[in-house]
Parts: sequence; structure tokens; C-alpha cells
Amino acid sequence: MNSFGRIFRIQIYGESHGPAVGLILDGVPAGLSLQLEDFAGDLERRKPGKQGTTTRVESDLPELVSGIYLGRTTGAPLHIQFKNQNIRSEDYSAFLDQDRPGHADFTARIKYGGQHDPRGGGHFSGRLTLALVAAGVVAKKILPELQFAAVLTEAGGLQDIPRALELAEADGDSIGGVVECRVEGIPAGLGEPFFDSLESVISHLAFSIPAIKGIEFGSGFQSVRMKGSEHNDAIMDSSGQTMTNHAGGINGGISNGNPLLFRLAVKPPSSTPQTQTTYSKQSGQMEPLKITGRHDLCLALRVPVVAEAIAAIAIADLALIRRTQNI
Repeated sequence: MNSFGRIFRIQIYGESHGPAVGLILDGVPAGLSLQLEDFAGDLERRKPGKQGTTTRVESDLPELVSGIYLGRTTGAPLHIQFKNQNIRSEDYSAFLDQDRPGHADFTARIKYGGQHDPRGGGHFSGRLTLALVAAGVVAKKILPELQFAAVLTEAGGLQDIPRALELAEADGDSIGGVVECRVEGIPAGLGEPFFDSLESVISHLAFSIPAIKGIEFGSGFQSVRMKGSEHNDAIMDSSGQTMTNHAGGINGGISNGNPLLFRLAVKPPSSTPQTQTTYSKQSGQMEPLKITGRHDLCLALRVPVVAEAIAAIAIADLALIRRTQNI
């Protein structure tokens, strides 16, 4: 549904063109210092307006509705809300007859019997990753000893990101990319096999991000071309540090004390400038469709901070679970 987690539990709400998007966090430890300024850095990294991103720029100012007193968390549910202001719903009126290829227009209409909000993708919009980033800020507060770093390593098949954007703009088409996330300082022992393994929890959260089509840990798909003797990470000392990190910091679904490393495959935005052909409910035939409005040319540019957020959410929940086990 729209909630996730066992102890550090997140519930998100809102639509792209509705009054607001936001989240309610339950299980946040009491006494964490939390100021509005703490959100600024990560929210700014997610913001559009730069080359290759949508021109829809919101203020994205968080409102701490509940769960805060005198600058510290109270232990009660933490409610964070963001008002939507820069909306142009008329851009989506043409899509009521034709479901956009690659979007959730068709599937949402079938699932909810046409009662969903179609404006800007509604509840299926990447706008809701704002809630994930906000939750990640709080999760990082629970994990002050960890360092999170995610970067876009490839876009449109090129490692030269500016060049990839130039080519995409010249072609008049959207492009995807690869985001790599690394977490340093994660202790050994986090993860609850089988179904709540560290990979399982992160992967579950990863696929809640619109446009994510794949995930790999450590050497990932490259490992199928390696021999066991090559892929195994030799343990160097009693702390579990290894010479290599093909496992991505995880063995048996449990963190092994080495850096956590995973990569996300981000598909090209479905709202491409190219004219497409799709089914028209009115004519009963396939008709041309030109998507106008404000859209990302490369959504992957804004995913790194979201990748950090889902990693922090997953690790925070598993760390709080481990504390309850008194290990």
C-alpha cells in the first residue's frame, strides 16, 4: 500500500497537482534534533530547474505539522507536509482520451475504475519522491555515524553526462541513466533473512521510486561472468574487512561491515518530446499523441539523493529492529 517499514514506518500521501504531498513517520526515536534547515541540503539536490530537468520548480518548504517540540522529536508520529503551488493542470486535459505510453494512466484507470487523479500522474508521480527524501533526512539523523553518497554515473549510455544531455536535447528525446549509491560506516549484522534481508528491504524501497527498472548490489550482473574464486571477497581481519567488495557489503542478506554498494537503473522519462502513437478511446483507433507541458529530459539527474534516502530508510528500520533484539 502506501506505507512501509516495521519500526521506522513511513506513510506517504498526496498527488502531483493536489493541495500537498507529505508523509507521516512513526517509530521516530524521541529526542532527535530536527530543524527545518536540516532538510534544505537534500531537498535542494532533488529540485528540478537545472539542465535536463523539468521547469516546474516548487518551493518545497517542509511544514513540520506534528511530532516536534522545541526543535526535537517527541516520539509521536512525525508529520511533514509540502504544499503544491506551481501547477498547470490544463496541460493534462488532452490525456483523458489517450493514455500516455509508459505512464500509469491506463493501469491506474483500470485499478481505480477511472476515479484516480490523472493530473501530472497523480499519486503515481515522481513528485512523491519528495516524501522519500524528507524521510531520508530523518533516517540519516538516526544514523549519524554513516556516510551516504550517490552519484549519476551514466546517462543515455554515456559517462559524459553533459554530453549525453546535449545529444538528448538535439534528438528531442528523453534518456535514462545509472545511479550508484555507497554507504560507509554501516555495521555488520543488519538484515533479517529471508524476506527482510538488507537487499530485499532496499530493493522494495527502490522500486517505489518511479522510473526504476533494475537494481544490483556489488558486482551485480557482472558477477555472472566471474568465477567463484574471483567473486569471493577475501576476509582480511577479525572485523570482517575484505580485500574486494564484489558482494556489495552484504552476505546472506546481512551487512558484513564493508561499504554498502548498489546501483539503480533509471528508465528514460515516458513524457518524451517525440510524437508517439497510442490508443484513442474516442475513435477506437491508434492516434498520434504529442505530450506538451513541463517534464524531465533525464529523470536520473534527480535520483541520487532519492537513492540515499531509501538506503537510509532501510538501514534505520533494520537498525531499530536489531536494537529490539538486544544483540
